[in-house]
Amino acid sequence: MKLNTRHDIEVPIAFVWQYLTDFRQFELLAARRGAHIEHRGSHDGLQEGRGWQLEFRFRGKLRKALVTLTGLEPRERLDFGIDSPSLAGGARLELLALSANRTRLSLVSDVKPRTLAARLVIQTLRLAKGRTQRKYDSIGEKLARQITENWRSSGR
Repeated sequence: MKLNTRHDIEVPIAFVWQYLTDFRQFELLAARRGAHIEHRGSHDGLQEGRGWQLEFRFRGKLRKALVTLTGLEPRERLDFGIDSPSLAGGARLELLALSANRTRLSLVSDVKPRTLAARLVIQTLRLAKGRTQRKYDSIGEKLARQITENWRSSGR
């Protein structure tokens, strides 16, 4: 199942890139929500192959997933691979400078089921495509708002 969303924000592309590649803040956010995170590969700097083994509770069950940085183009895109026992897929974050202080942030996710149970969940999401897309849009909107608030609070 493929989902995408796009948001224009009044923040320079360099700041957006810096925010999105500060993986430590996302690790802390996940840990605060109860996820256990273990680094895979090198976790120094920004390079392909950097990964995170995640364990978290979702719908009452312990879930595991490996998230790996599979590709990057500085100030343009970040690609992540997602691998779990029930799902496989990826996510891409793309940036486009619209002007000196305006950036377009695009998020694209694509997941494929590996089990019958996951196939049923994905099919349910497809049947409720409108609601699923609105929820995905709100995730992108929240990220764009966080970047904007962080930019404003930095005093730039």
